[in-house]
Amino acid sequence: MPEAAGTALVIGLVGPLGAGKTEWVKGLAEGLGVDAALVASPTFVIASEYPSLAPGGRSLAHVDLYRVASAAELDATGFVDLLEPGAVVAVEWADRLPSALPEDRIEVRIARCAAGDARELEAYGTGALGRRVVEAWARRVAASEERVAWR
Repeated sequence: MPEAAGTALVIGLVGPLGAGKTEWVKGLAEGLGVDAALVASPTFVIASEYPSLAPGGRSLAHVDLYRVASAAELDATGFVDLLEPGAVVAVEWADRLPSALPEDRIEVRIARCAAGDARELEAYGTGALGRRVVEAWARRVAASEERVAWR
């Protein structure tokens, strides 16, 4: 994933309970070289950090805003410390406190489809870095000959 110097890549995840936000983060972890089996919903701990197992890989911070009531409460958890250069920070329930997140981020909206276990994803960047990463992701998906299936 491309990144601007001195910037964390923040990915805000939005979707109802059971949409698959944590499962999406497990896939992200796998792509970063993080042990996806370690990834669990951080609802009760607010934030979890996972180191990359790949040489030179990026660490992953996984944050859950479901039980966070204000930006001040989020700051008290040490959230700002997670935004270190080169970090990837996935934030579940990002729509609860969007003003507490960096303006330049990726938003991923996840919805369950009416039939079956399929999901519909919508991703967009809200700043220069976010747009570059989403555009690169879209090119990779479009170039893939495999059908993207996720449950």
